[in-house]
Amino acid sequence: MNRKSRGWVNRKSRGGVHPSRMRKHGCRKVRSLRRTMADLGEADEAELQRLVAAEQQKAQFTAQVHHFMELCWDKCVEKPGNRLDSRTENCLSSCVDRFIDTTLAITSRFAQIVQKGGQ
Repeated sequence: MNRKSRGWVNRKSRGGVHPSRMRKHGCRKVRSLRRTMADLGEADEAELQRLVAAEQQKAQFTAQVHHFMELCWDKCVEKPGNRLDSRTENCLSSCVDRFIDTTLAITSRFAQIVQKGGQ
């Protein structure tokens, strides 16, 4: 049997590695690829965490708005109709604005407390 009939004449197409060494050589490539994927995985994981945090903030904001509207609706709307009159619209707007201002003031105060505690 000559080399051509054994099927390894085309060594260069396999990276110049003899068939008996292909498995060992392939393992090195796989390990190298896994290291590269692990590095990409860390970057992807950081990006994913950033996106999840942003989505959580959006969800919290939406939940807060719904909560404000529920509270203000109960306070401002006497009887639901097809349209809101100007008095009801003003009441809802002022009510939500007060809640937002209060939330911002409380958040700012907590940030000051945390900052003083960290010094």
